[in-house]
Amino acid sequence: VQLQAFGGGLVQAGGSLRLSCAASGLTFSSYNMGWFRQAPGKERESVAAIRSGGTTYYADSVKGRFTISRDNAKNTVYLQMNSLKPEDTAVYYCAAVGALISVVPGKVNFWGQGTQVTVSS
Repeated sequence: VQLQAFGGGLVQAGGSLRLSCAASGLTFSSYNMGWFRQAPGKERESVAAIRSGGTTYYADSVKGRFTISRDNAKNTVYLQMNSLKPEDTAVYYCAAVGALISVVPGKVNFWGQGTQVTVSS
């Protein structure tokens, strides 16, 4: 299984970025997917998740600014990030996850590599 995330970069506060995560080696359409982030000195946290059927969940800190979506035909999950803030600076990871009833999954089945997002003030 490979989950390859890309699209990170440096952006000014108020700007936007779209992260993509391309999956291979798994039946993508059957998996719930999530985006996590880890800032320096902090624990990794879940920021957005999407069920295989399309139901979405968001952390309070990103609600209204971030949008998670998926394209099962392309085996890809996206994270559109708008109105970025300096506190959004982190390494962002995608993951194939287990059962979802909130933004925090019961377990993570597979991790992707991270992509750095830096928001300057």
